[in-house]
Amino acid sequence: MRTLPQAPPLRSGQFAFIGPAAGELAIETTILRQGKSTLFVGVDLVGEQGLATRAILTFGAARESLVSHSDLPCPAVLKPDDCEPFFPKGGGPGFGGQFEVRIAGGARPLSGQPPEYLLWIRHRDPAARSVAALVALADTPPPPAMTLFPKFGPISTMTWSLDIVGLPAEDDEGWRLLRSTAETIGDGYSTQGMMLWDAAGRPLIAARQNVAVFV
Repeated sequence: MRTLPQAPPLRSGQFAFIGPAAGELAIETTILRQGKSTLFVGVDLVGEQGLATRAILTFGAARESLVSHSDLPCPAVLKPDDCEPFFPKGGGPGFGGQFEVRIAGGARPLSGQPPEYLLWIRHRDPAARSVAALVALADTPPPPAMTLFPKFGPISTMTWSLDIVGLPAEDDEGWRLLRSTAETIGDGYSTQGMMLWDAAGRPLIAARQNVAVFV
C-alpha cells in the first residue's frame, strides 16, 4: 500500500507462508493487472533463506449496485469489560503484548473443549487504525485446534485467505469480536474458519486458514 498509495480499497488477500522469515527481509511488489476498478498486486517477502511469504492482494473501487445482502450474524456476548483476559498474565506469545485479548466464549488452548475461540481483541496502540492493523487483528490468537492439544507443541500457518467485507467506524473504541473455529483436524493439519465483527456487530473480515500442527 505504501508502494501504490493511489490503489482503491483492499478487498481480499491470499497468503502462502512458504518458508522461515529469517534475517534481513525485503518486500517485492509487482502489479499483476490493473483494470478500470480493480487492481491485482503480487507481494513477496524474501529473507536470508529465500522466499518466505507470497501474497496476492486484490483492490477494488466501490461501484453502484442494485443488490445488497449480508448473512454473517454476530454472536451475542458480554461486553469486553466483563470478560477475562485470554492470555495468562506474563504468558502467551511475545507479539501478544501488542494486543488486548479477552475471552467472550469458546475454549482455551489445552482445555479439551471443542476447538473454537470467541474473543474480543484490539490493539493496545490506539493509533493502530489502518486496514493493515485490522488484518493483523484477524490473526491474533493461536489456532483453535490447540484446544484439543494434550500439551503445547509447534504450529505453522500454511495458507491464509481473507475477504474484507466492511470497515469499522473511525470513532469507536477499537474492540473487534473474533470467532475462530477448527473445522477439521487430522494428518497433522487443521482447517479453520474465522470471522471478525466490530463492537456494533457489523462484519469486517471473513477468512480461512490451513495450519500445520506438530502434536
